[in-house]
Amino acid sequence: MSINRRQFLKHSGAAALAAGALGAPAIVRARTKIKVGYLHTVAVDGQIWLGEHMGSFAKHGLDLELTQFDTGLAMFQAMVGGSIDILSTGAVISNFPARGQGKVFLINDIEFATAQLWVRADQGIHSFADLKGKKIATTTGTTAHVFLDTALRANGIDPKEVQIVNQRMPDAVTAFISGAVPAVALWVPFNIPVREKVPGAKKLVDASAYYPKAAIVDGWAARNDFYAKHKDVLANVIRAWAVANDFLVTKPEAALEILQKNNYQQVPLKDLKEMYGDEKAFTAEAWRKMYLDGTVVKWLQQVTDFFARTGGIEHPVPAATYFDPSIYLKTVKA
Repeated sequence: MSINRRQFLKHSGAAALAAGALGAPAIVRARTKIKVGYLHTVAVDGQIWLGEHMGSFAKHGLDLELTQFDTGLAMFQAMVGGSIDILSTGAVISNFPARGQGKVFLINDIEFATAQLWVRADQGIHSFADLKGKKIATTTGTTAHVFLDTALRANGIDPKEVQIVNQRMPDAVTAFISGAVPAVALWVPFNIPVREKVPGAKKLVDASAYYPKAAIVDGWAARNDFYAKHKDVLANVIRAWAVANDFLVTKPEAALEILQKNNYQQVPLKDLKEMYGDEKAFTAEAWRKMYLDGTVVKWLQQVTDFFARTGGIEHPVPAATYFDPSIYLKTVKA
């Protein structure tokens, strides 16, 4: 069908006016799609969901294709296999990159008190001394495992003196609730069902007892080839994250209400506030200082040392190599 110039101008002009009336631009910029893995806990995905709500990722030309995982281990395996491009996770951020699998480019927060050790007094566990020879359920290779190792050693117990039962965290918690094991090392929000279903359960300690010496950071990593080719995209991830992060840190009440309404409907607001209180978050500018003074590298390295010791990583890549602060430092100005 042919159309003359006058008709073309008439119709295209009408289309432009319609677009303007709808508040949409006549030309829409294409966004870069990124496959992102995450864990569903505020310390890991809080900034992601706030960024989506605020439109900061879209504003910086990003279209996040989000996939939820149960553990950081499964997430890294998926990334190494090419299923996702980048990820946000917990202590595992110091594991796979130390094996040369992934580059860390952004830190979320500190697992200040999110890792916790719960015991059953009805099975005779009242103190660390009572744990010797007993079973402790957890998910090995995760934040909870790193914390458990630190807690045991800090209280004079060699981890070999207990029986660590490796299970998916939902299964580990179920085992504790059923009484199959007398202790569980977990991360929030798994403390909520423990507290609700085992009235006599006691929180023996949480990770805050070992801060800052044994701090565990959450962070973002990119697949090696994605990192090598798309540093401009990672810079936009950081820009979008910084907007959401600073909103969360400076206006937590408003931010948590948004998260509870949109993404954590099954978690009462008071519990969500408790979860956020268990992490230690900082503004983007404050993180910049910790990137520069070596604090972040130190925290990453001490967890890598744990994985090298327990996971048999031979010749681990040091944190100063697998963590690249340069993209952040060029993107987030003082």
